[in-house]
Amino acid sequence: MICETTTAGADDRAAITAVVQSQAEAWNRADAEAFAERYAEDGTFTNVAGTRIYGKGGFVEQHAQIFRTLFAGSHLALTVGRIHFVRPDVAVVDLDATLANVQQVPPGAGLGSDGALHTKLQEVLTREDGRWWIAAFHNVAVAQMPPR
Repeated sequence: MICETTTAGADDRAAITAVVQSQAEAWNRADAEAFAERYAEDGTFTNVAGTRIYGKGGFVEQHAQIFRTLFAGSHLALTVGRIHFVRPDVAVVDLDATLANVQQVPPGAGLGSDGALHTKLQEVLTREDGRWWIAAFHNVAVAQMPPR
């Protein structure tokens, strides 16, 4: 569900939403390569514990490892809260993430009353050659999902 979108056409909104949907689908298959399919080669990733990883290779490795361990068998649901186009080819996407069936809680995070890990995820996407790529991925854990 998109609550707010500014300064872009329906095609861009749909393409960005499709990137988000494909991320959730790849996560739920525990497929690190597919999860990183639209991640930029020089992307920046900050996880819920504050660890920063640069580059697509590190992003894939980190997710392959967590799919085998603390998030094995987990289920991710992503909801688009806002898409803000800073420029026609740069979008900041605010997402609410709910991760169920967590095997182990990451340091500094907690589970909500529903037993799931909740995060506020912000992605910066850039359009190159007609395709949207994730240039930055910043995830912050929240105990309970606050209002938008």
